Amino acid sequence: MPFSEKQMRVLCWWGRKSPYRSRSAIICDGAVRSGKTVCMGLSFFLWAMSRFTETGFAVCGKTIRSVRRNVIAELLPELKRLGFTVQARFSENRLTLQYKGRENRFYLFGGKDESSAALIQGVTLGGILFDEVALMPRSFVEQGIARCSLPGARLWFNCNPEHPQHWFYREWIQKAESRNALYLHFTMEDNPSLSPAVRERYRKMFTGAFYSRFIEGKWTAAAGLIYPFMDGLFCDTLPEQFSRYAVSIDYGTVNPTSMGLWGEHGGVWYRIDEYYHDARLTGVRRTDAEHFRGFQKLLHGRKPERIVCDPSAASFIQLLRNAGYNVMPAVNEVLNGIRETATALKTGKIRISAGCTDAVREFSLYRWTDDSARDAPVKENDHAMDDIRYFVSTVLHQDAQFACAVERRGTGGKGGGFWAF
Repeated sequence: MPFSEKQMRVLCWWGRKSPYRSRSAIICDGAVRSGKTVCMGLSFFLWAMSRFTETGFAVCGKTIRSVRRNVIAELLPELKRLGFTVQARFSENRLTLQYKGRENRFYLFGGKDESSAALIQGVTLGGILFDEVALMPRSFVEQGIARCSLPGARLWFNCNPEHPQHWFYREWIQKAESRNALYLHFTMEDNPSLSPAVRERYRKMFTGAFYSRFIEGKWTAAAGLIYPFMDGLFCDTLPEQFSRYAVSIDYGTVNPTSMGLWGEHGGVWYRIDEYYHDARLTGVRRTDAEHFRGFQKLLHGRKPERIVCDPSAASFIQLLRNAGYNVMPAVNEVLNGIRETATALKTGKIRISAGCTDAVREFSLYRWTDDSARDAPVKENDHAMDDIRYFVSTVLHQDAQFACAVERRGTGGKGGGFWAF
């Protein structure tokens, strides 16, 4: 497929004949699958290799894994096809590119939290690419910007929108002109490789604030119910047999404890039963041993392949492990987990039995706060919601990663180990 007009602008903005060549930064935001990441990454490497030699650069994502998956894995085949020699040292998070006598180093960084800023201190860079910059802490981004002190250094940013009070929106997108940055907004129509059917499939994957952000590309505040589409999606009947089982647990002492029993059938995970105890409502606090008896009753003789538990419930995790169960602390990234859960529900990857009455009740009550300065759910009626989110972020996400790794290894190409994340 040829590049779209907007993609070509990203590829060529730094060229000697470009009207934007004097800009010191480029910002691309907008919808998912809009083609901004690949064209920006390719443009970044081409610019670096055409303007510098024996120089260091940085490619940043929220995590090292996301940098490799979203940027490096997509671009390495293209760079090699264009004639670049690429030496990858992933144990050192470094790439070395060579082309017609020029050689430059590209360091990979993950900006996961406030402590990440220390990782990038001390290096001198000719340029830096921030992939999904809105997911990174401000301290990390500003430390990376400060590293670009060489003459001719430039900054590259891309992201999907977040809430309109986000620091990057206020400090960079709204001030793009004063910061001498080229700002380009992308929609799915700017990606010519997407067919109308694929675009429509993506439109069906999101709802509410996530639809506004990831499909329409708007910096929108979240409001109302978090899962407003659930009416009519609960299962009245379940498959008779399941190929494997899992359990997700949100643990509380004063707050409710919620456990969900999941069964897989035909590639779909069903939340088939639940255990839910609210100490405030009943007036009775239960011990770990009492919750364990409820856990065993929930299983009813079934053997779960995996159990994911609230990472703060250290004593209950240890109790389960002592009993011989395979338990892992759940991934607990709230906003990303909510987005992944909404997508899994909308696409039918998970389904909730109508018999899980406490989960059904919480779906009708779980909503965003009225705080326009941040995205956060109200900390009420969220315990079954949390255990479902733990399941999606941990079990379902790992299943998807495993399937991707198997598919990549099966291609028979060189470097298969790189593709298995």
